[in-house]
Formats: sequence, structure tokens, C-alpha cells
Amino acid sequence: QVQLVESGGGLVQAGGSLKLSCAASGRTFIHNAMGWFRQAPGKEREFVAGASGSGATTVYADYVKGRFTISRDNDKNTEYLQMNSLKPTDTAVYYCAASTYYFSARERLSDYDIWGQGTQVTVSS
Repeated sequence: QVQLVESGGGLVQAGGSLKLSCAASGRTFIHNAMGWFRQAPGKEREFVAGASGSGATTVYADYVKGRFTISRDNDKNTEYLQMNSLKPTDTAVYYCAASTYYFSARERLSDYDIWGQGTQVTVSS
């Protein structure tokens, strides 16, 4: 069974940092794009960051560019999201995603077909 399991969420003060991890099991994603999305209460799920299968190419949403960094360790079948300078507006459930269709970094939610269960990130002011 293919699974993505996120960890690393929690409560942090504004200006702080968190690092999310997403461990994949059931198959390798070395040839597949992976990414992070988030969903705040009452809002639609939105793109945060994406990485190509090799991790060499990355894309970011404008609202996290310069603060968040996506990376992946294909030997460990794991991707990461380092979040710095966190703001209260970053509060959301963060989801890890993988695409069995694409290798290049993707931004569209519909490009991803495997999802984790999500991890809560809460940033207090």
C-alpha cells in the first residue's frame, strides 16, 4: 500500500521555524514530482512548494518564497519542508503530495494523485 505520512507540525510563535517531513512507503518516488499544499479553516487547499523527481528543480508560491524550502532525500524516500519566519497566516493543515504522472515540479493540485493525511501547523502572534 502506497502511503505518505507527514510529521513535524506543531505550535510555534511568529518568526519561528518548523521542519515538516513526509515519509513515503509502498513505492519509490524518485521519478515523481512531490510537493506540499496547505489548507486553512474555511479555505481551499493551496499550493505551497513543489520539487522535481530529482529535487533539482523547485517551485514556490509567492507567499512562501524566500521563507520556505522544499527538499527531498530519495535514498530515504522522504521529502521535507523547512519553514522559517513563520507568520500567523501560515497557520493551516499541511499536506504532502506525490504525482505518479509527472517528473517535473508541479504547482497544480490536480497534478498530484497521492496525498498524506496532513499535519497541523499553528503560528501564534
